[in-house]
Amino acid sequence: MKKLIFLAWSVLLLTAGCSGGGNAETSENDNNVAVSTTFLHDMVRVIDDGVDAFDTELIIPAGEDPHVYQPTSSDLETISESDILLYQGLNFEGRMADALSDGTAVGENFEDEQLETEEGGETDPHFWFNIDMYKTAMTIVKNELSNAAPEHEEAFQTNLDDYFEALDELDQYVTDRIEEIPEESRILITPHDAFGYLSEANDLEVHAPQGISTESEVSNSVINETADIIIENNISAIFVETTTNPDQMRRLEEIVNSRGQEVEVVSGEDEALYSDSLGEAGEAGETYIGMYEHNIDTIVNHLAED
Repeated sequence: MKKLIFLAWSVLLLTAGCSGGGNAETSENDNNVAVSTTFLHDMVRVIDDGVDAFDTELIIPAGEDPHVYQPTSSDLETISESDILLYQGLNFEGRMADALSDGTAVGENFEDEQLETEEGGETDPHFWFNIDMYKTAMTIVKNELSNAAPEHEEAFQTNLDDYFEALDELDQYVTDRIEEIPEESRILITPHDAFGYLSEANDLEVHAPQGISTESEVSNSVINETADIIIENNISAIFVETTTNPDQMRRLEEIVNSRGQEVEVVSGEDEALYSDSLGEAGEAGETYIGMYEHNIDTIVNHLAED
């Protein structure tokens, strides 16, 4: 009987070991880094590429909305057992703030003048849509990894330098593509205010019925004001995001149509914009560069049509 119980426990432990940590990159490394978001996960992937000094575990799965994500018991265990904990900060992971407080808040290392704020004073956490700010964030992550594994610092820096060249190419690509949109059509309408840094870094005007956080309420007056902007500027397309409810865009479409004008709601797996999360494996937006190229191509292809 004791032998059967021992065997049962062995099977149970083996099963738990195989089924847990579904987002971890399995290896036998001593260093364990937990990251809250897909953006941070991609940063670690790039910096540790070919070095494999870290086991990396993603807390908030791809496609989930970090603003409203509720941590599970296994998430809390991952956080407590991590050697390095990285999170975005700036209240991006709103409901996880207490659980993440002992980690490094990458977004909170920016100077105040670099950050955008809403009229009410809330800081915009979506800094990754400014490529220069993304470089700063990656440098912070590289330094954290180098502190934990100093023997690999040179390799980490080489990876970072090579990637920065790719980001420079991405920045030029974004600039060139946006120039394809007629100046009067460079108005981007999205569900929530995630693209402010894109607006500031490029020649785009951005409007969203919902605020910086997807938890904020949307009033009828704001919806109608956004519809007015669409009609007054003869905007041909408005965009759904992968992590937000598309109902707001459908509602705008109905209001605009009722006033005698047509507007296309750009949505679906191949065209929804990535805002608060990178895509799942196999999607166009599964990496930061892939996400940015997908977003810009989608925006330009629809706003430059006329």
